[in-house]
Amino acid sequence: MNKNWFYLLLLIPLTISAQNAVHHFGGMRIHENATVGFHTDLVNDGSFDQNRGLVGFYSSSGLRNLSGTFTPKFEDVEFATDGGFNLEIPLLVDNNANFISGNIITDKAFPTIYLGFTTDGFYVGQGANTKVYGYSAVTAQSDFTFPVGLEGRLRPLMLNSSDLNVLAKCAYFFENPNSPSTSPVAFDTDSKEGDIVRISDVEYWKLEGSLPSNITIGWDAFSQIGLLASDINDLVVVGWDRDAQQWVNLGNIQADGDLTTGAITSQNFVPNEYTALSFGSLSNVISESDLANYILSPNGDGINDFLEIAATEDSPNNLLSIYNRHGGLVFQQEDYSDEFVGKANQGIVYDKGSGLPSGVYFYVIELKDTGIKHQGYLHLTSQ
Repeated sequence: MNKNWFYLLLLIPLTISAQNAVHHFGGMRIHENATVGFHTDLVNDGSFDQNRGLVGFYSSSGLRNLSGTFTPKFEDVEFATDGGFNLEIPLLVDNNANFISGNIITDKAFPTIYLGFTTDGFYVGQGANTKVYGYSAVTAQSDFTFPVGLEGRLRPLMLNSSDLNVLAKCAYFFENPNSPSTSPVAFDTDSKEGDIVRISDVEYWKLEGSLPSNITIGWDAFSQIGLLASDINDLVVVGWDRDAQQWVNLGNIQADGDLTTGAITSQNFVPNEYTALSFGSLSNVISESDLANYILSPNGDGINDFLEIAATEDSPNNLLSIYNRHGGLVFQQEDYSDEFVGKANQGIVYDKGSGLPSGVYFYVIELKDTGIKHQGYLHLTSQ
């Protein structure tokens, strides 16, 4: 490995700047079985796409950066950048990308910048903190799962196309489509086809592709699917139609899971005809109520010692679910009647019956007798 490294330094035009960046001007080629590691930023201003072997980007702290005027392409690449690896230009992978630590970051306002996978490209090691925080892309593949998400959450989209994609790109947005951060046009959730009752206002994906395809997208506790439908079979994938300027029903050919976690598969559609994709519901069973957020301090002083939801008096047939800030279910009870005193009865993170740590928790209460469901927050403190 050392011989390969020094050979490259001696024979190719490289400079190392005072800002700890390698500046490549062309002529570098990584050969079979060679291993090259970058412990600095890389500025690529020359052809760098005839490579074999392994290229690694490493940093135990701080953000690493790839910039320049030429798109590099590597056979195998690994990312062990604890502070993340920022792309200012595309990066292509011919074979394997190994996510070891840190996210791959792109500016979602610029979909031309992405981590891309070619004909035989794939990845391993994806997870909550090892994924693409921005755009991922694929060429010459028909089936591909984009490893996209946001800080602390992997939110992949599975693409199944009718043929090999010339180019398909995807990014995930954890934001209200009514006020998108990267689009001058809002994706108004009140503008929808007649059979759609509700549209998610917490998240959406953007997907580009020219071939008829179906997609599979999943939900977690942060998706708040329970506010869209009381049955996952009432869910559909919806898309913002570029021409009609409204959300349309893209179908549900399969739905699995429950209202906390699950996934849904759409019917075939052409991604380029839609600007955004999300979850919708055909159900009008559940309406929303205006309940309060709560402060809970179960310290035995007789003040705010338990969670009291007055609306349960009108609906003793109910279901209360409480989640921590990571989306983990910590408490759930049918026919709730003031039993929550800050102790867990669900999950594996906390022992059942043990006191939960202070912090903000998210709750969903389904009032089955009145057909109402509400979400809210409670602040738990031991003080």
